[in-house]
Amino acid sequence: MEAAWKIAPTIQTRAAIWMAASNGVPLLCVGRVVGGWAIGVCSAIVPVYQSEIAPKDIRGRVVSLQQWAITWGILIQYFIQYGSSFVDGGAKNPNQGTAAFRIPWGIQAVPGAILFFGLFFFPRSPRWLASKDRWEEALQVLAHLHGNGQMSHPKVLAEYKEIEEALRFEREEAATSFAALVKPRILKRVILGMSIQMWSQLCGMNIMMYYIVFIMRGAGIADELLTASIQYIINVAMTLPAILYLDRFGRRPALLVGSFLMMTWLFTTGALQASYGNPNPDKSDKDISWVVPKEHSSVSKGIVACSYLFVATFATTWGPTSWTYPSEIFPAKVRAKAVSLATASNWTWNCILAFAVPPLLWSINWKMYMIFATFNGLAFIHMFLTAPETKGKTLEEMDDVFDTGIPAWKTGKVESRLEQLQRDIEKGDVKVSTKGAGGVGVVEDVGVHPKA
Repeated sequence: MEAAWKIAPTIQTRAAIWMAASNGVPLLCVGRVVGGWAIGVCSAIVPVYQSEIAPKDIRGRVVSLQQWAITWGILIQYFIQYGSSFVDGGAKNPNQGTAAFRIPWGIQAVPGAILFFGLFFFPRSPRWLASKDRWEEALQVLAHLHGNGQMSHPKVLAEYKEIEEALRFEREEAATSFAALVKPRILKRVILGMSIQMWSQLCGMNIMMYYIVFIMRGAGIADELLTASIQYIINVAMTLPAILYLDRFGRRPALLVGSFLMMTWLFTTGALQASYGNPNPDKSDKDISWVVPKEHSSVSKGIVACSYLFVATFATTWGPTSWTYPSEIFPAKVRAKAVSLATASNWTWNCILAFAVPPLLWSINWKMYMIFATFNGLAFIHMFLTAPETKGKTLEEMDDVFDTGIPAWKTGKVESRLEQLQRDIEKGDVKVSTKGAGGVGVVEDVGVHPKA
């Protein structure tokens, strides 16, 4: 995982340079494919790393930062492209220079370079270190992250013991290959993780992000570029509530409420389009086949409002949760592989929709909203039946969450084992040896740390 993380931003930076300097379509396509691969690797590794270093009580908040960073990237790149479109007089100038497209592609090298150099300052995952029998380093990182540098802090020792016990159990199973992912107790989690990423695409968010200009034109909005830019700002701003409250209210409410509300906004949009829209009288317009006449300005405003509400709902619920949930439900030995499959599901459906939505928008127009609204209804049912609550649990407790046989809708607030273990350590009822598995690590007499 560590090597892949350092290689990926390097490749992404080079791919951005190739695209900016391309002198033909072949090199441009190579840059797109290679850069896309690198982004895919990073998007699979980052949430795993975040979930492994974060305390259980703020894990949702920490992993949600990835989604917030994505929304910032989308917003910044949109305005970079918008500004670049005016180079040499804009697109209406037949002699517009190539800087209009080279600037946005070239700027993509900047975040790749920042990530590469930033990695040298990040702590390694304590769970990854433990899996390599580097127990002393694992304990030091845990102390740095959770105990203000004190290796004998009860919280640090409790986390250390949880990791040690989970790793011992996983090693007894000897399951580290992709074949381990098809074992029944893991397979249901793999399917759940891949499904969440699938629904995050099929909910319709990419329609709003990729084709919002066409949607605004179809709604009869005059300045569609400016109107569309507002939703990118909403996407950034409304991810903040999820960062603040995902660990308080939980993952299930976010998934269920988000699906229901997005279904509502899409059904409303489709109904307004169906009731007040007409085939586009401008036959020269090859992009829009269905429009809302200008005399129905209030309807146009309603469609725009539903679009904004949809984006706000996704940003607050499914946006961050679809990255957080898959990164926290798998055992350590298969976590990276399982999350990579979930992420692959995200990008696969992203690719399918990129090709499918334009012809759908043209051929069935308002009915497309009904289709995606139905997808949200199916997602609601699926998540209600299969997605248990994971907030407040350590990564090592996910086996308890998924393997006890309790229906997902009955999972309530049960105290984490970590809290009980921490109290026992504070009382002196439990002594934790930091010698580590296999005899590798620090050997010391662990006393009882005073309560912080």
